[in-house]
Amino acid sequence: MDNIKYIYFLGIGGIGMSALARYFQNADYVVSGYDKTPTVLTGKLESEGIVISFKDDSTEVLSEILANKEKTLVVYTPAIPKNNKILNYFLKHGFTLKKRAEVLGIVTAQTENLSVAGTHGKTTTSCIVATILQHSDKQFSAFLGGISTNLASNYYYQNGDSAHLSVTEADEFDRSFLHLKPDYAIITSTDADHLDIYGKKEEIEQSYKDFSQLVAKSQNVFSAYNNSKVIEGVTYSAINDKADYYAVVKSKSGKGTHFSIQNNRKEDSVEDLYLNIPGQHNLENAVGATLMTLKAGVSLSSVREGLANFKGIKRRFEYVLDNSQIIYIDDYAHHPSELKAIISSVRELYPNKKITAVFQPHLFSRTQDFMNDFALELSSVDELLLMPIYPARELAIKGVTSEAILERVTLGKAHCVAKEHVLEELKSRDLEILLTLGAGDIDRLVQPIKEYYGS
Repeated sequence: MDNIKYIYFLGIGGIGMSALARYFQNADYVVSGYDKTPTVLTGKLESEGIVISFKDDSTEVLSEILANKEKTLVVYTPAIPKNNKILNYFLKHGFTLKKRAEVLGIVTAQTENLSVAGTHGKTTTSCIVATILQHSDKQFSAFLGGISTNLASNYYYQNGDSAHLSVTEADEFDRSFLHLKPDYAIITSTDADHLDIYGKKEEIEQSYKDFSQLVAKSQNVFSAYNNSKVIEGVTYSAINDKADYYAVVKSKSGKGTHFSIQNNRKEDSVEDLYLNIPGQHNLENAVGATLMTLKAGVSLSSVREGLANFKGIKRRFEYVLDNSQIIYIDDYAHHPSELKAIISSVRELYPNKKITAVFQPHLFSRTQDFMNDFALELSSVDELLLMPIYPARELAIKGVTSEAILERVTLGKAHCVAKEHVLEELKSRDLEILLTLGAGDIDRLVQPIKEYYGS
């Protein structure tokens, strides 16, 4: 990176790409990029001084980049189509191109790296880790897969008295996380996903195993107990007392959980912990984050402060409204296991209230792979609105539709609705608890819904 002055991001609006863009912007590189459509996040990047084009045309690239090939690094995401004109211009003219994951591995290679991987739970867990470090005297950088409420960003740097630590959310897509060099790792889940890349469940499990073996010491690998047949390391759980470390709940509410961490290793328990967000799945994430940060030398007082002050993440069990009229929670859940986690947590917190869910499936391939599982988990709400599938990078697959999920849902009050009609449909209903769920553009409905029910 010594000779590089310009960094160009193809797909700069992605959550992982934008974190890297912010890192390089803060390090005084000249940062610019392309994305398909403007979003709230790209608007934030532009306000921070990053030039972004939304037109797929090489003439939109900064002239100084075109004139300084040897001083330019092009960073791209696998989500960029192979026929992208800017991508092909850079390839044709011999620019240096690297995948996002490879660049993340480069910039964190000289740090003591704490990585969090998993089909689900990795964003919340990595944000908890970063918040704990924020309440310590450690020097660290955090590259996150969500917008942390505490850090107000997906990238964060804190100066301190220690060796430089880094927190990375380790992405399993396209085996990207194998570019990292973790000193400590948490693996929250090895559930099947991205079967369009991996083909079968055993392949993704092997990929997680390969990732865990990047850590030199198995005692620095912390794996949720459900993964114990796949991952060699220290196991943890929110509820299973057969794990090496497990939580014991003292009390809980709709706002958080008081707990301790007990163990089967004849060690002292970790007492007087309070996690400032609800949900059993979040409790499990907090156990993993606590174990890894303590192992990395963070003080118990910093752990306690970080957990007690953790405010969550945008679109992860996010309370949008909580008033006498309605409880409205927005969540990024886009995998059957994630739907199960949030719906069961909400049901546990509010056992006597009606749950209405709006779900937008994400990717035709994922919907095809888990059609029956989606239907099973969605059948556990009381009322369901299904939006059309969000395609992202994919073309449609014949027969894979939201209507096909609906046919499998065992719920009387369920039907499909176009995105532009969701709010009107909700207005006609008597809502008690509302969930908006999905990883596509369903987040664009959050503000209109908030304005209507919050007024």
